[in-house]
Amino acid sequence: MSRTLLVCLTLLLCPSAILSAANLPQFKSSDWPWWRGLHRNGVASARQNPPVKWSETENIIWKSPVPGRGYGSPTVYNDKIFLASADTEQETQFVLCYDRQTGKQLWKTDVFKGGLSTKGNKKSTHASSTVACDGERVFINFINNGAAYTTALSLDGKQLWQTKITDYIIHQGYGSSPAIYGPLVIVSADNKGGGAIAGLNRTDGKIIWKNERPKTPNYPSPIILKVAGKEQLLMTGCNLVTGMDPLTGKILWEIDGATTECVTSTVSNGELILTSGGYPKNHMSAVKADGSGEVVWENSTRVYVPSMLVMDDYIYSVTDNGVAICWDIKTGKERWKGRLAGTFSSSPVLVGTRIYVTNEAGESFVFRANPDKFTLIAENKLGSEVFATPTIVDSRIFMRVTEEVDGKRQEMLYCIGRK
Repeated sequence: MSRTLLVCLTLLLCPSAILSAANLPQFKSSDWPWWRGLHRNGVASARQNPPVKWSETENIIWKSPVPGRGYGSPTVYNDKIFLASADTEQETQFVLCYDRQTGKQLWKTDVFKGGLSTKGNKKSTHASSTVACDGERVFINFINNGAAYTTALSLDGKQLWQTKITDYIIHQGYGSSPAIYGPLVIVSADNKGGGAIAGLNRTDGKIIWKNERPKTPNYPSPIILKVAGKEQLLMTGCNLVTGMDPLTGKILWEIDGATTECVTSTVSNGELILTSGGYPKNHMSAVKADGSGEVVWENSTRVYVPSMLVMDDYIYSVTDNGVAICWDIKTGKERWKGRLAGTFSSSPVLVGTRIYVTNEAGESFVFRANPDKFTLIAENKLGSEVFATPTIVDSRIFMRVTEEVDGKRQEMLYCIGRK
């Protein structure tokens, strides 16, 4: 059955289900309901003042142990924080919920028991996706038993539905996070067996539309941004750059570009979208999202894993090997470089004119979003390992950190704030 026919039949047969799910709550600036925040671009509310200095003994509001291992970021909605994690010894993949004010664990729901793969990059985990929340449910993607699944839970941890998206062959791992748009939760699972990107009804998990994808490994999350005058679902990688209608999956435009394997979530200034990938070559480009297919500029910088930021037509990025760079998004001209330290997997977050980013060794850097010069504001150290991107809302930083406790690896969820 064609995608278009599937969409039409669904709308004819169950319009009430679609329409009833369309309304999202009025999220507050103190919410961070999905990957990269409310605007899906790593930009936090400027109306806050999180600390620039912290340590194990400074500006720690609370910390709470996180069972298992995962790289998904904290998702914050109202008084709750949601995290995905996995325990390889118990062979479980699960979702956790914490009290936002105290850090107390409120519930833990096992989504899968057994079915974990032993393949993948040694850095990868079985829980690298970030939970998405629509105000009534939370959604999470896991790879289990050779397939990609999306699962919905209630806000008190009850499983509501689970849908298989596609078969999945593990290459490096999996970290694509669900995206909420209108009545849908949109998920992707590119892989070398031939993956898919799909829009599911948020209320019951039924597939509304589904697009097959090339048989190549690729890792970005689906991102919806308003570009070229309309909201588009954007995907990079698989040697393609693609703009789709998020409600129907219709491909609006598609060009050969990017590279085979990408990880970053694309960002935009409203006209251009950015691609960046790291295999088989390091490649970055700015592409017009108006359907013209024009590649405005490109370079060979390796911004493979950490996603970028855009502010006032300037790009701010941190390369995998720890160099902060600012470019003019319209011309690709480099404005400055600044050496940080270490290797980076987590993505930077912008708060006003401050950029927060943490390397894999738990060293955090705060620097200025200023196109004229690189200014490092602060350096901090917490724990021994950080791969998850921090969440910054309401002047607090929620950070997933690994520590050594009694000689054993232990993840912690930290709440960092001014004291």
